[in-house]
Amino acid sequence: MRNEVKYLVIRGRVSPPAQHKNVNKSKPKIIVILGQTATGKSELAVKLAKQFGGEIISADSRQVYKGLDIGSGKITKKEMRGVSHHLLDVANPKRKFSVAQYKKLADKKIAEIHKPQKVPIIVGGTGFYIQAIVDNLILPAVMPNYTLRKKLEKKSTYELFAMLKKLDPNRADEIEKDNPRRLIRAIEIARELGKVPKLKTLPKYDALQIGLKLTDEKLKKKIHTRLIARMRKGMVSEVERLHSKGLSWKRLEALGLEYRYLALYLQKKLGKQEMLSKLGIEIRRFAKRQMRWFKRDKRIRWFKPNETRKIEKEIKKFLK
Repeated sequence: MRNEVKYLVIRGRVSPPAQHKNVNKSKPKIIVILGQTATGKSELAVKLAKQFGGEIISADSRQVYKGLDIGSGKITKKEMRGVSHHLLDVANPKRKFSVAQYKKLADKKIAEIHKPQKVPIIVGGTGFYIQAIVDNLILPAVMPNYTLRKKLEKKSTYELFAMLKKLDPNRADEIEKDNPRRLIRAIEIARELGKVPKLKTLPKYDALQIGLKLTDEKLKKKIHTRLIARMRKGMVSEVERLHSKGLSWKRLEALGLEYRYLALYLQKKLGKQEMLSKLGIEIRRFAKRQMRWFKRDKRIRWFKPNETRKIEKEIKKFLK
């Protein structure tokens, strides 16, 4: 992590968002298009941006990285259809990029978009990024402890979870037990502060959150179809290229999903069919985790991806 970063990154340690009944209409307005992977968020956002005079800010924790294009599903210039997109390719994939870094850049970009009376449209599936903006999360300062991290990285997820449970039982009850990155960060914070604190919120935007939702069966088919399409586009070659440019196999695996399983495949730790099968299962699990996160926020208004007219009507009412 870059030296200038002095913010706390706590994955998953966020209280359910408060329900704000009396919205201050003087607050700057933003539109959020969110949902699980493969639900068509980017395509819809471009249509809405063209109709309502908007610019798009990506809220995807892997699309911030340069070179992670096919595997992360990054929108292409052609697909943008002339609509300005922001916070893509803003980070070096060799270094970790925090939610605090994202929030700082996103807030700055929202202000810039508002100046010429345009509409900021936040688009993505990284729930923590989105909540950081919508609720203006106040992130206390805890610097990374790289010596501790190096020691913890040698331990199993079972051992890490046991350590966290001793340090902070409440955090242990909420965390993803099989996610070593989150376990390590939680242990790091608990050792520094005594426990992992809940994040405070101080909303400064009037946000309309539009969620896109597919049935489980349709989502499963779309995930499979998209995975095969990405393989044909050259996803394997992309990972080979990233590795040749200095990304270690360990770092590629840490980037998750497509990059993790393709890295294992290229190291000959998995066969091709086994890799595709396991990757498909992992993407579906990821989609379920996304929905669990979003379901906690009762302010989100859910639509099917093809209910464009209903969504447009909702936005027109919001922008009045």
